[in-house]
Amino acid sequence: MLISVSTAGAAGTLRVQVWRKLRALGALYLQQSVCLLPDREPVVREVRRLLDRVRHQGGTGRMLRIQVTSPAEQAGLIAEMNAARDDEYDELLERLPELRGEMARELSGGRVSYAEVEECEADLERFRSWLRKIAARDYFEAPRGAAARATVDAAAAELATFEQAALSVESPAEPPAARVRRLRVVEES
Repeated sequence: MLISVSTAGAAGTLRVQVWRKLRALGALYLQQSVCLLPDREPVVREVRRLLDRVRHQGGTGRMLRIQVTSPAEQAGLIAEMNAARDDEYDELLERLPELRGEMARELSGGRVSYAEVEECEADLERFRSWLRKIAARDYFEAPRGAAARATVDAAAAELATFEQAALSVESPAEPPAARVRRLRVVEES
């Protein structure tokens, strides 16, 4: 789909809203105010809603279904969209080691607590949310997507280990002598 939007004459905030929405959908800009998106029903529905809002707020917009007849041009457009998604996946992959490093430092320094687990869980959920948002606009399975999913999964596994360490620190297992005394009491009853 070819989308053209003009917010001239509309509220100043509309331009930012339009840009954010089209970016969230993964639009490939050909020039200012003109972009491409795949012709898929959920995307079409979102663009129609956006264009209705633009028109109601004094702007103009069009959504045209086009056909790219050149296989080379189509491959080039897909490559550009994949490159944009790969850039997003790479940014996520660049930031994720901070979380993994924090868990490793806390483990090695013996500073494992449930409060740290909760903080790391919140951080991991932000990465998962970020990954979901990128994946929602990854229409052509950009190459770096698999690495991003695998790295987030690895961080989740590390968090599970970190949580086990915190549980063992905050509620250590019974000492063997206490376990034996408890067993004797049960046997005598």
